[in-house]
Amino acid sequence: MGPREGAADPVRRVGVRIEGVVQGVGFRPFVHGLAERFGLTGHVSNDAAGVVVEAEGPCEAVAGFLKALCADAPPLADVEQVSVADLPPGGDSGFRIVGSDGSGPRRTLVSADSATCEACLAELFDPRDRRYRYPFVNCTDCGPRFTIVRDIPYDRPNTTMAGFSLCAECAREYHDPADRRFHAQPVCCPDCGPRLRIVDAHGRPLGEDPVTRAAELLRSGMIVAVKGLGGYHLAADASSEAATATLRSRKHRESKPFALMVPTLEAARRLCHVDDCAAQVLAGRRRPVVLLDRRDTGDAADTVACIVADAVAPGERRLGVMLPYTPLHHLLLRELGSPIVLTSGNVSDEPIAFTDDDALTRLSGIADAFLVHDRPIHVRADDSVVSTWRGRVVPVRRSRGYAPEPVTCSHEFPRPVLACGAELKNTVCLTSGRRAVLSHHIGDLKNAETLRAFTEAIEHLSRLFDIEPAVVAHDLHPDYASTRYAEGTGLDLVAVQHHHAHVAACLADGGVDGPAIGVAFDGTGHGLDGTVWGGEFLLATCATFDRVGHLAAVPMPGGEAAVRQPWRMAAAYLRSVTDADGLAVARRQGPRWELVRRLIDSRVNTPLTSSAGRLFDAVAAILGVRDTVTYEGQAAIELEQRADPRHTDGYPVGVTDDGSALVVDGPALVGAVVDDHRRGTDLGLVAARFHNGLALAIRRVCREIADRTGVRLVALSGGVFANRLLLDRTVDALEESGFTVLTHSRVPCNDGGISFGQAVVAGARDRAAR
Repeated sequence: MGPREGAADPVRRVGVRIEGVVQGVGFRPFVHGLAERFGLTGHVSNDAAGVVVEAEGPCEAVAGFLKALCADAPPLADVEQVSVADLPPGGDSGFRIVGSDGSGPRRTLVSADSATCEACLAELFDPRDRRYRYPFVNCTDCGPRFTIVRDIPYDRPNTTMAGFSLCAECAREYHDPADRRFHAQPVCCPDCGPRLRIVDAHGRPLGEDPVTRAAELLRSGMIVAVKGLGGYHLAADASSEAATATLRSRKHRESKPFALMVPTLEAARRLCHVDDCAAQVLAGRRRPVVLLDRRDTGDAADTVACIVADAVAPGERRLGVMLPYTPLHHLLLRELGSPIVLTSGNVSDEPIAFTDDDALTRLSGIADAFLVHDRPIHVRADDSVVSTWRGRVVPVRRSRGYAPEPVTCSHEFPRPVLACGAELKNTVCLTSGRRAVLSHHIGDLKNAETLRAFTEAIEHLSRLFDIEPAVVAHDLHPDYASTRYAEGTGLDLVAVQHHHAHVAACLADGGVDGPAIGVAFDGTGHGLDGTVWGGEFLLATCATFDRVGHLAAVPMPGGEAAVRQPWRMAAAYLRSVTDADGLAVARRQGPRWELVRRLIDSRVNTPLTSSAGRLFDAVAAILGVRDTVTYEGQAAIELEQRADPRHTDGYPVGVTDDGSALVVDGPALVGAVVDDHRRGTDLGLVAARFHNGLALAIRRVCREIADRTGVRLVALSGGVFANRLLLDRTVDALEESGFTVLTHSRVPCNDGGISFGQAVVAGARDRAAR
């Protein structure tokens, strides 16, 4: 029988632990308000593992409170786990937020930085508000998080806001449970918070109103360094050919596209084609750079595209576009009313500058003025970059707005892992339990500054998440800086082949272990046979792999020189074509062509490669698209953009079995390109037939492997699959043949996802050994 009618609901007291992204997102104020709503007493606090609650009241009210903890959580929260235990009643007189406890194992997650919310934006532009035009307005629903956190628990003394004492009004908001800034750690105002100023390259003041002065300088063609959330950007008027060309020259960035910041979503739509998926991520809290197809300049709906200078993204069909994500950006873009270039504050191949002294030193030869403030940045973080594909967001560079939020895996890691990543597009990954914490984008490990950023990222993430790795995973390449770091740790080492890491990352991204047919196409990876791999078919699980197919190996004349000069790969692929010297690519190179042909014959400094990236390079050079590159993947990107997607026929490609693996006849594919090119076939058609032919070759190899093994799951990974045309054609061909196809959704398919794949392999091998 239930309690008799009219009897009081019995009192229940519960202890609740909430884990996940629950600090720095207004969770304690949320719990406080929830407890008041249900009439409960008790307290809530942060500790090193998350949020701890003790709540007491009628059983029915406690049950409603527990249900609402997850259902009504704050917008920036990500609740992973809620544990509940019954406790003896305590007789509290009210519900309080109490001091944090920083002891114990650290399991709490740090929130990523979040774009300015609508409520703060309304204050920013309200002349009656005390924070009117204040460039650091924030609340529990938005603002800096990861980039200002020094330690946990996430409390103001553990952030770079520690040096700013709250004024009486901000303190009142901070302590008022009814205020949306209740326990908002970065809360501040013009009276007590950071201040903005504008200076020249020598640190001398340039005006009283920094935003207005910066806008004036940008309109006059000047370059302005702007301090953002995770570092400095370099800004220029996107409509000015002279300003954008000057920025390219000073930054030593010959042709790699610049990112654009536009004032509004409507401005983005006037500039590019923006579908619902792209609109959602553009205007969402993460605010990445989104790669979008330009509108045709003849489009009647287009009134903006014509004012974007050619030097912003020379020859590119797509633009990288983002919306303002800090109050300062909103103020600057509102003042200007038109797009600006906003690119990383660095010289090419260096990490982004994030300290004031470093920025003034390194960027003084690039920027004419500096829009600076006195809130320190603790962690540098570049803008994230994404694209959209078939209605979903695909990460290209996972950094500000995403890091350090973990990727949850389907299995636990028996021991904590540090994965050191690749040489290019480096990230690092730390694991604990089922969480894989992927770092912000670090970059190419080519100089001392980037290596310092690499070690700082490892140290900071290890401390924040209290992870002491027992296993260190690294690339097989013995000369990578990340490999040398791993070898110097003295911990258990797990060497992971580059393309196995790609495939494992894709499998774990999709929540499966395999077996699968892994198709890993990229530019470079150290192979088990000492050659340069990059066009691989692996029969793989997360723990193991067999190389069961690959593109035919060809010489790579000059080694790394062939990466920078695609015409060398054209010479390699055409070495068996007797009349290749008559092709335009050979004529353009003059005597160098013959020298490289001799180098190939001598086999000196000419490693063999099965790289799909180098195959694309060769075709791009043969078709006259690009003989040399100034950034990774440039020739392949431009070849894709020249392909006419209306054409669906592809060149037939031979596949042979050499006794150990299936071999795709890449030289024959190149030969078909040459034949069409000589006949004067339209370049768009030739490029399309090349893409389609390669997709059909992938399907043919996968069919052969499936017939032999019964495996009908295919995982596509590697930077070459950032090519949307190849990805579309390959997925369509495979699915038409009954395959289940995995592609990336949480981590990049390029080398930015390698550290995650390395960690997955190390964890899988650890489990298998137990």
